[in-house]
Amino acid sequence: MRYIALIDGKAGAYGVSFPDLLGCVAMGKTIDEAMRNAAEAVRDWADLTEEAGGKVPAPRTAEALRRDGEVKEALASGAQLASVPLVRETGKPIKANLSIDAGVLAALDEEAGRRKLTRSAMVELLAREMLVKVA
Repeated sequence: MRYIALIDGKAGAYGVSFPDLLGCVAMGKTIDEAMRNAAEAVRDWADLTEEAGGKVPAPRTAEALRRDGEVKEALASGAQLASVPLVRETGKPIKANLSIDAGVLAALDEEAGRRKLTRSAMVELLAREMLVKVA
């Protein structure tokens, strides 16, 4: 599940908010940092909402949000739309069979070794980073 976020601000101070998740916000010095923080904020917001007996709303589409008056105003003021995934931490590892080019796998293993990570930890790290990248 992915939520549409509004990103605004300027170099050194970016903010991210979610029209569908009232009160869910994040900040960062760079857009990438703000987006990483936004992914954590969405997860934490969903967890806290459910712990309090609430329900996490389904995300609206970007098209539906563009028709929302407040979103229209934010976009007119220079905000950008971005998509942020709700990634739940389960604490339960699962095996996955992946096919990867041999050269890419060698480079992945070399980088994992440099970072003192296992191959699996490196793949998970890269996946987490790519899930929240702004296109």
